[in-house]
Amino acid sequence: MANTNQSWDPDAYARNARFVSDLGAPVVDLLAPQAGERILDLGCGDGALTATLAAMGCNVVGVDSSAPQVEACRRLGLDARVADGARLSFDAEFDAVFSNAAIHWMKPVDDVIAGVWRALRPGGRFVAEFGGHGCVETIKRALLDALRRRGIDGDAFNPWYFPTVEDYSARLARRGFAVRYIALIPRPTPLPTEINGWLETFAQSFMAPLDEKDRAGFIDDVRESLRPKLCGSDGKWFADYVRLRFAADKPRT
Repeated sequence: MANTNQSWDPDAYARNARFVSDLGAPVVDLLAPQAGERILDLGCGDGALTATLAAMGCNVVGVDSSAPQVEACRRLGLDARVADGARLSFDAEFDAVFSNAAIHWMKPVDDVIAGVWRALRPGGRFVAEFGGHGCVETIKRALLDALRRRGIDGDAFNPWYFPTVEDYSARLARRGFAVRYIALIPRPTPLPTEINGWLETFAQSFMAPLDEKDRAGFIDDVRESLRPKLCGSDGKWFADYVRLRFAADKPRT
């Protein structure tokens, strides 16, 4: 569920990105999980929200492409497995598929939706939130501009898929889902550290064409270009997040 140039360190993730799961309550509310339901957590990460669902009495399976994140999830006593979100192998096993802040890393997009469809029982639901159109646009532009100044076309290194409502709704409908709710939600998000921590955690793919010795300078360059836009007068940083949140149902027949 990550670009091949992206890796995940559970400790660094907890330090720089714990807000991701902390802000997941609204999508859990949209899921409205019921005790006894079997739920697939697609892109479970270190298991923070997987554990929330399990504590509500659900039978939860977490999947993620990152072995270190899956191991962190297992340390919480959860059923977690290494899997590619575009190659799910489940067949009519789940009452719901849930995902928070992960689908924008998963490609091919339609293969992900097809795998979710197969994993769901008839009448099951697909409820998720991930990056939507315009998400971290300011940060992405600064990354691409910094690469361009180094003579590199950065578009090929962009790992993210941030769709419009129209795009993702159409993809869900083509697979057969009935979209019950979908919306783009602007959510400027305070960061727990300077922007450096965010870049080191989430923007590794953009640094793939750089020599290791040049990466710290690249991050500093991006940070200074972002300072006037994403750092307040109090020195606190935020990221220009936009979320796509949706609920879609697989028909019973």
